[in-house]
Parts: sequence; C-alpha cells; structure tokens
Amino acid sequence: MSNALKMTCLECGAVNRVPKDKLSAGPKCGTCGAKLNDGKVRQLDPATLVKAQRNDDTPLLVDFWAPWCGPCRMMAPAFEQAARAVAPHARFAKINTEDHPNASRKFGIRGIPALILFQNGKEIARQAGAVPAPAIEQFVRNKARF
Repeated sequence: MSNALKMTCLECGAVNRVPKDKLSAGPKCGTCGAKLNDGKVRQLDPATLVKAQRNDDTPLLVDFWAPWCGPCRMMAPAFEQAARAVAPHARFAKINTEDHPNASRKFGIRGIPALILFQNGKEIARQAGAVPAPAIEQFVRNKARF
C-alpha cells in the first residue's frame, strides 16, 4: 500500500493505514471500528495526541482549550463547522488544558484557545486566539498538504 496514509484512531489510539483514494469512503479503525475521519471533533488525552502527532500523515488540527475560557467556548461551534467542511482531508481534535496541564507545557501553549496543526510527525503551523469557521478552514487549507 504505497499510496496509504497512516491515521491514528482518536478513540483507541491504534495506528491504521488507509489508501488515499479511500479517504472519502468513511474508513474505520481496524481495531475498534470507530470512524477515522468523519468530520467530528474528538476529545484527546495527551498519549493519543502524541501518538497521532508523531504518526499521522493526514493533517490533524488540535484546539487547546479549557471549559472556563469564554473565547474557547465561543469558538467551539466554529471549530466543529470547520471540521465538517475540511473532512475527509484533515481531522480536528481538542485537548482540555485544565484536565491535561502537562500537554500545555509540552506544546508550549501560552494562551488559549490555541490551534496547532500537525502533519507527518511535525507541527506545521499554529494560530492563537478565537477565530471564525472560515478562518479555521482557510488556515488548514493554506498550511496542510492534502
């Protein structure tokens, strides 16, 4: 499968290989059966985030947020809307910095909301502050490689 992309299941953490031409077909995790790129935003724990960040060929946009953060809560619907618009080419996830403060330190988060775009084992871009859905979509389309 030379045209296969690696995608970490954001539910169970298993690494899957998906043919590029099958991304739109709704691929599922070979281990747990969860959909891999259905346009839904997933909540992550730090271990799954690190695994996906290191392994995934597909772009992964992560929103670092906290429940007490007004701008974070305001941006949540826009983030979900952008996730649906960009699927299946990129995946969106969130990590709660209040529940996982070590993730904030590891990724150098100084303020929230903060968006970090990962692809091919690297951070490729970051965006600070709350932004509307079209700006989130444009950010991913301009920075990621589909």
